[in-house]
Amino acid sequence: MGHVVNHHRDYRLLQERFDRHVTGAPASPTFTKILELLFTPEEAQLARRFPSLPKPLAEIAKKLQMDEDPLSDLVQDLAHRGLMIDIEHKGKRYAALPPVVIGFFEYTFMRTRGNAPMAELARLFEKYMIEDDRFSRSVFQKQTQIGRSLVREESLPQGDHIEILDWERASKVVENATAHAVSLCACRHKAEHLGKACDHEQNNCLSFGSAAEVLVHNGLAKSISVSESMKLLEQSKEAGLAQTGDNVQNKLSYICNCCGCCCGMIEAIKTFDINNAIVSSNWIVEINEATCDGCAKCETACPVDAIEMVKYERDGRKRQRAIRDAEVCLGCGICPTVCKSGSAIMQAREQRVFTPESSFDKYAAMAIERGKLADLIFCDYDSFSHRTMGRLLSALEKSPPVKALMAIEPLKSSFLNALVSRAGR
Repeated sequence: MGHVVNHHRDYRLLQERFDRHVTGAPASPTFTKILELLFTPEEAQLARRFPSLPKPLAEIAKKLQMDEDPLSDLVQDLAHRGLMIDIEHKGKRYAALPPVVIGFFEYTFMRTRGNAPMAELARLFEKYMIEDDRFSRSVFQKQTQIGRSLVREESLPQGDHIEILDWERASKVVENATAHAVSLCACRHKAEHLGKACDHEQNNCLSFGSAAEVLVHNGLAKSISVSESMKLLEQSKEAGLAQTGDNVQNKLSYICNCCGCCCGMIEAIKTFDINNAIVSSNWIVEINEATCDGCAKCETACPVDAIEMVKYERDGRKRQRAIRDAEVCLGCGICPTVCKSGSAIMQAREQRVFTPESSFDKYAAMAIERGKLADLIFCDYDSFSHRTMGRLLSALEKSPPVKALMAIEPLKSSFLNALVSRAGR
């Protein structure tokens, strides 16, 4: 009797593996079709055993009981197709399985690819991400998010009492980065394949530091100079695009220049009312109703529809003025740049927004908020001891004392560092 190959099981297990990432990937026939287009059954079987955090390739080869050289070739091929993270650091190779976002969705569409069914992938991703809210609610649940809004410095009021830190300034992020790269905006590129792309520039998605180096190494982005990077930033601002950056204080890995019509994060806000899909800046716009002339330019410019015009009557004449929705406003600072009457004014929020210090802090915070810290740390699913420790940690992170600690922002980062460090050991 011949050996029965169950490819459906391979893709189901790969979907479950992606769902263990902090941003998740809910089961869906549509997502299964995406995986079938991107991974062969053999690749699916292999990829689901890779860790979420980069580990030395030699360790992964040992776990998989494979020779390192053929595994290296497979990882390199998957990485060039945007399906694996492949990093070289101090002469050592590291690999990890990326999440769906920010991950293999972006890597799939951040360049042109003649050897892939891009139109079909675009249709399937659109159906998976937009026609059903489960994916967006998985990605953007809880408080800590993958991206945050960067306020336009030129929109802020002048004065000595105004405090804006370097990690809040897009210009400083660009200036201080050790490496720069540019790629296609994955969201607008996907929209192009769906026949509904806007007129905004596509080639303006910026990445920095080690993230830029990895993307360039794998052919997913083009290396550029700091001056070219700054020029793209300024051109994007002039075009009315909003800047969304990595939700960390140190070593931001990217800045997206987002439009309100194509951006996936903004679509989650406007389509499913997930108002915190992008963490707001520490600023918010205030509208001076007395001086607002009702031109509606701010309403048109706002990428998340946080401003609407309301009718009223004064001195026997019908007029309109702008009203801002505080729960939706990103604090991006676009509206003051189009307000000719000076009625749109940026003000500091009453309470500063929590921003993780590093990518490690960000993903640890997201994991524990979502009850996935065990999945993040103990990702060797073939090991009984790891599964046992994972269950224990999962129970710990869901306990009332830990939840209470996580609600106190100043304790969050130090608590997570101590917990993850101990659990990892």
